[in-house]
Amino acid sequence: MPPFAGLETMGQPVVCALNGDATSAGLELALACDVRLAARGAHFALPETAQGLLPMAGGTQRLARLVGRAQALRLLLLAEAIDAQEAWRIGLVSAVVPSDRLLAEAEALALRIASRGPIAVRYAKEAVRRGLEQPLDQALRFETDLTVILQTTEDRAEGVRAFLEKREPKFKGR
Repeated sequence: MPPFAGLETMGQPVVCALNGDATSAGLELALACDVRLAARGAHFALPETAQGLLPMAGGTQRLARLVGRAQALRLLLLAEAIDAQEAWRIGLVSAVVPSDRLLAEAEALALRIASRGPIAVRYAKEAVRRGLEQPLDQALRFETDLTVILQTTEDRAEGVRAFLEKREPKFKGR
């Protein structure tokens, strides 16, 4: 199994809070997470090429899938650090927050995700992960298959009832 693949294939979303320097394997670990929040003072780098090396824990592949080829090559070939604002601009992180609010923001985000339908959240994560590995027509078919399966769940019925009754749903993961 590739390094950090367990985070990617885990059914639950993984929220990562980054503070300080995220370099080499630290950044590669963060790349395997689903959502990344950064503190304003954080810096990010994959400096391996400056040392005659390559990132060894999926950095070349996960980074390119996350930020696109041009930005990934810029970071990999130059081996220079970028700050949190630049990481946000290129899509490496989802948000930049003050350092003293980082953990609270990460927890609030995780709680918001946890309030959603757990089966739908798991399927959404799976659809994106597997969809990136497939041609578009196959990925769309997979998304449809997951949608059809989701229609048979108690959570989906609860979501519809809650919407019609103008209340918050009470999901059970069934």
